[in-house]
Amino acid sequence: MKKLLISFLLLLACVPYVGAQEGGKLLSMEEAVLGYGLYVQNRRCVWTEDSSAYTYVDNNAIVAVDVRTGKSRNVITLDEVKAATGAELRSLASYAFADGALLITAAGHDYAIGLDSKELIYDYVQPKGENVTSLGGGRYVFTRENNLYYADQTEERAITSYVNKNMVCGQSVSRNEFGISGGIFPSPDGSKVAFYRKDESRVTSFPLLDVTTRTGSLMEIKYPMNGMASEFVAVGVYDVNTKKTVWLDVDDFDAERYLTNVTWDLAGEKLYVQVLDRAQKHMNLNSYDAATGEFVKKILSEENEKFVEPQNPLYFVEGDADKFIYTTDNRDGFYNLYLCSVSEGTVERLTKTDADVAYLAQRGGRYVYYTSAEVSPVDNHLFRVDMKNGKVLRLTSEAGWHTCAVSPDGKYFIDSYSSLDVPRVVKLADTEGKKSSEIYRAENPSAAFNYGEITMGTIKSADGRFDNHYRLIKPINFDPSKKYPVIVYVYGGPHSQMVQNTFQASMGRWEMYMAQRGYVVFVMDNRGTDNQGAEFAKATHKYLGQCEMEDQVKGIEWLKSHPWVDGERIGVHGWSYGGFMTISLMTNYPDLFKVGVAGGPVIDWKWYEVMYGERYMETAVTNPDGFEKTSLIPMASKLEGKLLICQGTIDNTVVWQHCLNFVEACIKSGVQLDFFPYPTHEHNVYGVDRVHLMQKVTDYFEDNL
Repeated sequence: MKKLLISFLLLLACVPYVGAQEGGKLLSMEEAVLGYGLYVQNRRCVWTEDSSAYTYVDNNAIVAVDVRTGKSRNVITLDEVKAATGAELRSLASYAFADGALLITAAGHDYAIGLDSKELIYDYVQPKGENVTSLGGGRYVFTRENNLYYADQTEERAITSYVNKNMVCGQSVSRNEFGISGGIFPSPDGSKVAFYRKDESRVTSFPLLDVTTRTGSLMEIKYPMNGMASEFVAVGVYDVNTKKTVWLDVDDFDAERYLTNVTWDLAGEKLYVQVLDRAQKHMNLNSYDAATGEFVKKILSEENEKFVEPQNPLYFVEGDADKFIYTTDNRDGFYNLYLCSVSEGTVERLTKTDADVAYLAQRGGRYVYYTSAEVSPVDNHLFRVDMKNGKVLRLTSEAGWHTCAVSPDGKYFIDSYSSLDVPRVVKLADTEGKKSSEIYRAENPSAAFNYGEITMGTIKSADGRFDNHYRLIKPINFDPSKKYPVIVYVYGGPHSQMVQNTFQASMGRWEMYMAQRGYVVFVMDNRGTDNQGAEFAKATHKYLGQCEMEDQVKGIEWLKSHPWVDGERIGVHGWSYGGFMTISLMTNYPDLFKVGVAGGPVIDWKWYEVMYGERYMETAVTNPDGFEKTSLIPMASKLEGKLLICQGTIDNTVVWQHCLNFVEACIKSGVQLDFFPYPTHEHNVYGVDRVHLMQKVTDYFEDNL
């Protein structure tokens, strides 16, 4: 396996992407930022209920293709949908199938249309509110301000009625960490609803300035900073029929513990919750009685001296209320799947690979489908494991990043993939690994443009233990006898992977824009990023930015070993964690970096949020050396190159306290820098205004590098 991996990486390093037309057009800034026809087209396929066909939208009609014969037919047209619903719909982009009907959500309505009759079966009107969640049968739960409500087609009623705005129900908690993306969890039959409640009474507020009002006004957000008071989270269960709410009896750890990955059992009688202590070093997976809220039992526990980070719900085995699939990287060093028993408390490793995997689906109570990085960390492949005998079958073969959808009967899957020089291919294949056929191939949207050569490869991490993957873009009309300036684009933080074997190596178009204007552009994933196991990801613990900088410098050293790199003209640019990395590199290695542009940068981790910050840095009390070493405030005096900081002034992720304190430190040290605010933007600059931002960034490099 190692020899195959080495051969594959050598192949990546030696076979560059040169997929554009020499002498073709140059990107405009609008094209680089906004796309304007430069997105790779895809064919989104949806399986029919019985798996006899896959469907897609073509020419304002849903087309079904029989998987056995390949024959196609129109299921329904947009005009027929309009006639059935009476709604002026613009597209059929989002749809599903259930109970012999086509389901479409549009303009605040849930429509069901008979596939045979083409007539309307029902039209459920969604309630007005946020986070609207269907319980089925025209019943919904939703939030309005800080409370949770129930509504059907005849009535609306409050589930919670807190006057205190610090009590927030039905919304996401813990600032969307730990895999949390919402706050409402219906039971399988929709008769009960679990939901989050967070009490932010003790959490400090941070003021943001709204300059769009006549005299300016303050908008306060609740922002729990590292080491300070955090929110209290609870899980309630509302019974739609009895109209009563019970609260889960959670007494594990401290009061500020986290509750995540709320999962219902198959019968809708029990709830499973992963309970994590605030220090994020201990986790209990518990079950609770949904009718009473009472604690039932602890199923398993995890602990780690660095951190435990639960991110995935449980997946109960089809037809077996006792067994579920559980994901963790804490037991064998990589994210793997485990088959667990509720009654016996057993935890059996299901995917036995030294690579990160992700659960995709299960079919028939026997096979589990998952994607894996075991071929290469920059590739994503589909596998199948037999829960009975552990036999594994790899189902995708072409190099690249595969996104797959398995049919409901488990006999077929749709495989959509791309790679360095393949924009997009969609295939139909069987799950025995025997047959496959191409059903769609996308054109190269940048074929008319003059793109520089894109190369992928690896560079050893500074400790010599890992392979860090990079993409390198050479200037157009590259001349190896010339010397070119370099722009390093960096993020480098947890849960990121900038380099993947996708079309053009996941390149951002602005990178090519700069390559078209004479720059070498370099992007590398360092230790601390994703998809290479727990040891790789946790190498940064307590000292964020340190080994990441060491790895990035190794990349610079490799670049400078080439005669076509001008080692005196190296710039660096990044946003958020990348902004933190940009300023860290500029101040720790002033001899290497001449110019930097940092967007929304973290400056000192004591000003960052509890959930993320305490996981990776702990607190200033438990890790004083780490906080002292990583703070950029004392590094301001070491800034020598040209630095521009850009920041949205209503940034609610990396609050203004960071960059303004760094500016003040530069003033006190007599160090010059440049600063540009975006007054109506949050953590990043989006929409048309992003053209202005990237022109600002470009001009800064043009003027100074």
